Amino acid sequence: MTRQNRVTPFGDIVATPDRGTLMGNRGLLHDAGGRIRRAWQLRRWIVCVLEFKERRRQVMTPGRYTELFFLDEATGLAAGHRPCAECRRTRYTAFRTAWAAHLGRDGSPPSAGEIDDRLHAERVGPDRSKRIFLARLDDLPDGVFIQHSEQQEVAYLVWGDGLLAWSAGGYTRRIDRPTGAAVLVLTPASTVGAIRAGYVPDVHPSAAAWLDRRR
Repeated sequence: MTRQNRVTPFGDIVATPDRGTLMGNRGLLHDAGGRIRRAWQLRRWIVCVLEFKERRRQVMTPGRYTELFFLDEATGLAAGHRPCAECRRTRYTAFRTAWAAHLGRDGSPPSAGEIDDRLHAERVGPDRSKRIFLARLDDLPDGVFIQHSEQQEVAYLVWGDGLLAWSAGGYTRRIDRPTGAAVLVLTPASTVGAIRAGYVPDVHPSAAAWLDRRR
């Protein structure tokens, strides 16, 4: 049975047989039959590792949080998640440090709650749809997701001098990164700022494969 528990860069929760490299949650989203009934429950949207301290869970246990899966960390960040403070502590600390640097707050990293509140305001609109914003592609760092004007249903990862088309199983094609273009950004603005300030998202190995083809 293919469960509806994979997250796209648009923040949608879809059903696909492809496996993710990271896990996360937004609270209890499914019913007793394993069907998704809401897009989120909590403001704490996190990205976790697949294995931690030999813990074992039955996926979509009734009454427990819904296990979500991501192709990679860049996908989770685009959807509006952040690194988990427990199982990805080092990454969480690096994310907080970069977030503070983006805000110019030397020596005063934000709390998890502060990050969660800011991200929630940036990822969810009044009608509960995903918020996006307009930016110059030239100003965006690697690891950010955008929509391309000619294929708005496809999310593209900004990666070097190219844009990589996302799929649940990996990055499927590359197009040259245009200069001087205005694009719609899927990754929340504060997360873009953290990436620009030095946080480097983990990306699926297929991204590196496209880079190798350019050499």
